[in-house]
Amino acid sequence: MVKVYVPQDTTSKALGADEIAFAIESYAAQQGIGIELVRNGSRGMFWLETLVEVETDAGRVAFGPVMPEDVDGLLAAGLLHGNEQHALFLGLTESIPYLAKQQRFSFARAGMDDPLSLDYYTANGGFEGLTKALAMNGQAIVDEVKNSGLRGRGGAAFPTGIKWQTVHDAPADEGETKYIVCNADEGDSGTFADRLAMEADPYQLIEGMVIAGLAVGAECGFIYLRSEYPEAHRILNDAIARAERAGYLGDNILQSGRRFVLEVRLAAKAYICGEETALLESLEGKRGMVRVKPPLPAIKGLWGQPTIVNNVLTFVAVPFILREGASAYADVGYGRSRGTLPFQLAGNIQRGGLVELGFGTTLRELMNDFGGGTFSGRPMRAVQVGGPLGAYLPEAQWDTPLDYESFAAIQGVLGHGGVVVFDDTVDMSEQARFSMEFCVAESCGKCTPCRIGSTRGVEVIDRIRANESRQANIALLEDLCETMVDGSLCAMGGMTPFPVMSALRHFGEDFERGE
Repeated sequence: MVKVYVPQDTTSKALGADEIAFAIESYAAQQGIGIELVRNGSRGMFWLETLVEVETDAGRVAFGPVMPEDVDGLLAAGLLHGNEQHALFLGLTESIPYLAKQQRFSFARAGMDDPLSLDYYTANGGFEGLTKALAMNGQAIVDEVKNSGLRGRGGAAFPTGIKWQTVHDAPADEGETKYIVCNADEGDSGTFADRLAMEADPYQLIEGMVIAGLAVGAECGFIYLRSEYPEAHRILNDAIARAERAGYLGDNILQSGRRFVLEVRLAAKAYICGEETALLESLEGKRGMVRVKPPLPAIKGLWGQPTIVNNVLTFVAVPFILREGASAYADVGYGRSRGTLPFQLAGNIQRGGLVELGFGTTLRELMNDFGGGTFSGRPMRAVQVGGPLGAYLPEAQWDTPLDYESFAAIQGVLGHGGVVVFDDTVDMSEQARFSMEFCVAESCGKCTPCRIGSTRGVEVIDRIRANESRQANIALLEDLCETMVDGSLCAMGGMTPFPVMSALRHFGEDFERGE
């Protein structure tokens, strides 16, 4: 019996993975070859998708990128026997340098097996963290997360343990429960780590959220999922149902008498709902509008009760911390940035995909050693890190260590770990205008600096690009950006000036050309 792996994630399906799987099954049936076809998750090497793997005596070997039109030739050449002579043969999957050089904590199981296989998950460390957490009191769990140094992976990088401590200490109203909310509304340009985590290893997210519930005394959780992720929606709902049947969720978790229920809610297709208070408004069935803080969601969150709001990457780091211990996580990293971050290479890049590394490597190393330079073959000119609200970085800043404090020192943000590359044909004045225009489209409209400032920002940038009173309009743009930073209610308006001013500061020549 030959074991063949064909991914079922969104990227692979878009590239014809379903057709490839059907063709392999049909060929095996016609030839009388016994195969076990496993629809696994992606390993995150999207530049090699569809990545087809075959189990051999030497280990799993990979072929890629396989297109539907390649399948007949591959099968005829001995795909099911791991034929090393084919042009798409990549050798042992684990030895592919892109994968072998990573430090995979949160994505160690991604792409290894059927993401819905509870047997595989539990045989490879799954729910060991939950089992340990059930033997601890809430404060001990919170302390473990604190000691790990884990910080929120959604953008603000706030210490996770401190947020959990606040919810732990805050009392819920009589007869009410606290809540655990996962922000899975992944909307930053060039990011896909949340989707990959949910599609390739969904039980890890479930386990992390249950542990959070045990830590703070919450009995109910919600995954606020981006509406554009139908595969993740299907997989999560199936995984939750299976976890409930197996006793990892529900009224009596692993016969402990502890309760935690979990539900997926689809997001509102609005970027602003990635902001935690707008997300809570949307979960409550209201329009996604930013709340004034204080009170913080940790004190008064979902339906007025103490609520943990973390994103997917934060929750999926928790099972490792509980299973291996806080020091195992804290021993990796750089400065105050501990553990790993899954960086996502996108844009004009030769080898796009997910790269999980400990903090501290440089942007240049990431883009060259893993990304392989631009897809176009032209020189790289600018890189935007941290989503559409992140700064545009020139080459002079590419040797900055990838950690929160180092990036803050250069007025950059790591955010969710998205890295979008541009070659030397990019017009950075257009990118600056896009940043302001993005804010116009995505602002919730609640505060004046964001709602009006972004609209005026587009107009001012247009005047600068047309060389109309250029110096006066640059001064006006700087004042406007300062007002947005200082006066906006949330990061939508407060961070939109970052890419705008970085483009003007580092690529000023692009604003002098005129239209």
